[in-house]
Amino acid sequence: YVLIAALLINSVVYSTVFYPKLLIDFLSDKQIITYSACLFQWFIFYSLAGSEFLLLAAMSYDRYVSICKPLQYPTIMRKKTVIMFLVVAWLVPFCKIAGPIVQNVNKKLCKFIFKGIICNSTVHKLHCVEPRIEKIYGLIVFVNLLIIPVLFILFTYTRIFIITYRSCREVRRKAAQTCLPHL
Repeated sequence: YVLIAALLINSVVYSTVFYPKLLIDFLSDKQIITYSACLFQWFIFYSLAGSEFLLLAAMSYDRYVSICKPLQYPTIMRKKTVIMFLVVAWLVPFCKIAGPIVQNVNKKLCKFIFKGIICNSTVHKLHCVEPRIEKIYGLIVFVNLLIIPVLFILFTYTRIFIITYRSCREVRRKAAQTCLPHL
């Protein structure tokens, strides 16, 4: 339940990234955001999105171990392991997203009008020079923080499905109870 609580906390913080600004924009005549606030919103938005997928991957591994290796579960999923998963799930995305943000802080802007309700990587369109390296880095981060965790989740649930399909009805029921909160 620690991983579910971490996912809940991540989701609550994630929603506070843009809802307050969105509400302020609806209530005001002019929608204004400073460049530094926009970069901060971009940083938090993508960092927490990456954390979400890594937390879901950690949860799928937890489910996999509890269903496919129930006797080894206490040995594998110790408190230390769960803490390590949480630290990695929050620290890795923040470190990977911090690089492009730091690079963008002092870049010269050619445009000052940003269209959209949330600051994200489209901030690059405001710069005078097309950031080719940052786009490649963004693709690498996308693969690391989204594609790989999703493939890992699919792998673990495929293994769970195969093992439970071959088992008795009681094992299938218990597996469904274990996996439903995650799904």
